[in-house]
Amino acid sequence: MPILPIDTGRYGTPEMLRVFEEENYFQRLLDVEAALAWAHAQVGNISKEDAEKIEKMASTKYVKVSRIKEIEREIKHDIMSLVRAFAEVCGPSGAYIHLGATSYDIVDTAKALQFRDALDIIGKKLDDLELILLKQADKYKNTIMIGRTHGQHALPITFGLKLSVWMREISRHIQRLRECRKRLIVGKMSGAVGTQAGLGRHALKIQELVMKKLGLKAAEVSTQIIQRDRHAELVCVLAIIASTLDKFATEIRELQRTEIGEVFEPFKRERQVGSSTMPHKRNPELCERICGLAKVVRGLVIPALENIPTWHERDLTQSSSERFIIPEACILVDYMLHLMIGILSNLEVDEERMRKNIELTQGRIMSEALMLALTRKGMSRQEAHELVRRLAIKSADEKRPFKDVIMEDDRITSLLSMEEIEEALDPEMYLGTAVKQVELAIKKTLEERRDRGLEE
Repeated sequence: MPILPIDTGRYGTPEMLRVFEEENYFQRLLDVEAALAWAHAQVGNISKEDAEKIEKMASTKYVKVSRIKEIEREIKHDIMSLVRAFAEVCGPSGAYIHLGATSYDIVDTAKALQFRDALDIIGKKLDDLELILLKQADKYKNTIMIGRTHGQHALPITFGLKLSVWMREISRHIQRLRECRKRLIVGKMSGAVGTQAGLGRHALKIQELVMKKLGLKAAEVSTQIIQRDRHAELVCVLAIIASTLDKFATEIRELQRTEIGEVFEPFKRERQVGSSTMPHKRNPELCERICGLAKVVRGLVIPALENIPTWHERDLTQSSSERFIIPEACILVDYMLHLMIGILSNLEVDEERMRKNIELTQGRIMSEALMLALTRKGMSRQEAHELVRRLAIKSADEKRPFKDVIMEDDRITSLLSMEEIEEALDPEMYLGTAVKQVELAIKKTLEERRDRGLEE
C-alpha cells in the first residue's frame, strides 16, 4: 500500500518515477547481467549460444519481480535472488549468469544507468528553465521596480535584472551537473574486493566490453563498490539546485504579499481554491511547496556524505540509506524544476504596482543619487551623506515628500538647480547599467546554449 507522497503520486513526474520504479530497477540489473554474459562470450569464456539465451531472457517479462521477491524472502539476499530467478528461466545457460561478478558490480553499474536517465531528465528541465528565464529577462529588462535590501526599499532596479541573475544561477547549475555527470556515470566489473580475480585473465577486457555494451565508462579503479564520493557529489549538486529553486520561490512569495503585490504565481481563477474558509485567498502554494521540498532535499546531503566512509573494501552502511536518498533527491528536484517551469512560464507581473511601490517612500529611495550629485558639486562625500541622511529622516518623520524637504535646505539649493534636483530624484535616471547587464547576461547564455547544441 502507498505510504509516502512519492508513492501516492502526489510528488514526482511520470518520467522520473519510471526511472526509479522497482521493475525498471530490476530491468537495469538484468541488463547488466546480460552485458556481462555477452562480454564473457566475446572473450571465449562461455559459448555465444549461452550468452544469446541469457540476453534474450534478460527481461522482467520473463524474470518476474514477484519471483525475485519470493526467493529473497527465503535466502535474504537481493542480488542472489535475482540471479536465481534469472537462471530459472534460462535453462542450462543460467549456469553462466553472474560469472566472476560480485553483487555490487551489478548494482553499481545498474545505478549508473539510472543516473544517466535521471540526469538526462533533470538536465533537460534545467535547459528549459534557463530559456524561460532568458525570455522573461529580455521581456522585463526595462521594467522598473524597487530593489530591496534587508527587506527594505533600497534603489530602483529592473525586474529583468532580477530575472537575469536567476538565469545565470541556473546556467551555473547546468555546468555543475555536466561536470558531475562525468564522474558519476561510471560502472565496474571488479569482483569482491576490486582485484577482478574472479573474472580471470580477460578481466580488464570483460569490464571494457560490458561498459561499451551499456554505453558507460569504467571507473578507473574501485573496491567492491563504486566509491560514494561520486554519489555524494550528485546529492550535493541537487541540494544546491533545490536551494536555488527555494530562493526563486521565496522571492515570488514575498513579491506576492498583499502589501507588495508585484508578482504572482499562476492561479486558475475558474476553479482553484485558495483557502477552505477564506474564499478571497490566493495563496502562493506552488512556491511554498517548492520551499518545503527544498528542506527535504537539503536534508539528504548529510547521509550522502556519511556514505563516503566504509570499512575497508566495503560494508553495507551506505546501502540502506541510499535506497532512500538517491531516488528522493532525483525525484524531488525534478519535480521542483517541473513546478518552477510552470510558475515562471505563467508568471503574472503587475508593472503598474511596481511603479506605485517605488513611490511609497515619497522619493527617499533616491537619496544616494542626491548625495552623489552634491559630491559632484564639490561637497565631501561624508558631509553629503550626513546632510541627505538627516533630510531623509525628516521626510519620513514628517511624512512629507523628500523633494519638499530638500527644497527647504539652502545647502542643497545653493549647489543644485531645480533641474538637477529633479534629475537626481528620477528613478528612471538611476538604473545605471541594469539594462546593459541583462543584455550581456542574455548574450553569454545564448552563446553557452549554442555550445551545448541548443536552439535559441
